[in-house]
Amino acid sequence: MIGRIFWFLLGVGFAVWVIVKLRDSLRRASPEAVGQRVAASAAGVGASARDFTDRVRAAMAEREAELRLAFDTDGTSSDRAGLPD
Repeated sequence: MIGRIFWFLLGVGFAVWVIVKLRDSLRRASPEAVGQRVAASAAGVGASARDFTDRVRAAMAEREAELRLAFDTDGTSSDRAGLPD
């Protein structure tokens, strides 16, 4: 008798666990949840792209300053920007 009650309660517990997991899976697979995940990923990609372009612009400005210093020009002349012939 005790064995049957044990197995019955074990089966009920397992069934409850399966139902909870199925509900969670169905909730994550809903169109709203999928849309939210896609939007979050797109926002992350946009932030990464902005960060990348900011770094590239900073590196470009730094390199331009180095080149201007190396060629001793301020960039205001309209000739070959101080490049040697």
